Amino acid sequence: MQQWNLFLAFFRVGIFGYGGGPSSIPLVHKEVVEKYKWLSDDDFADILALGNSLPGPIATKMAGYIGYRVSGYTGMLNAILATILPTIALLIMLLSFLNNFRELDWVNGMTQAVVPVVGVMLAVLTFDFIKKSKENLGIWITILLGVTSLILIEAIGVHPGIVILVLLIYALVKPMKKKKDEENYKGKESSV
Repeated sequence: MQQWNLFLAFFRVGIFGYGGGPSSIPLVHKEVVEKYKWLSDDDFADILALGNSLPGPIATKMAGYIGYRVSGYTGMLNAILATILPTIALLIMLLSFLNNFRELDWVNGMTQAVVPVVGVMLAVLTFDFIKKSKENLGIWITILLGVTSLILIEAIGVHPGIVILVLLIYALVKPMKKKKDEENYKGKESSV
């Protein structure tokens, strides 16, 4: 049953993830965090950050890792196939169809109408990540990291993978406040 649920979850992502990786990220989140609860929001954010720092399509990287985490190597292969099979089939059918009618206005309008929908989906995901960051880091650090990342990526032209890598290294090096508080508490507890 787990393999079937894994296949269905990523098959839906493959079917409805029109527009590539960015549009599939909210769909993956909905399936693996909200519906099946295979991951927490924090785990999903970590996987997304790591996946974005690696080369290749994000949907298949996430499918592979999540599939492996849920059900080992079989789950990994299952999730990757479920992600790419709909795309391959739909691409062949859609391109054959659109090629025959590419001059019609409604075909051009159909492809252009998807852009705002993908934009809204990304905005919702961004808002969710900002809320989560605000809880963990505080509003000022979240704003500072967001503005700094925007400037580095858009104005200066630094690759997003480099920005993510620097932030990952910073997160690994910087001690977390919660861990320090737990260690201090344990130290006081053992001395009593």
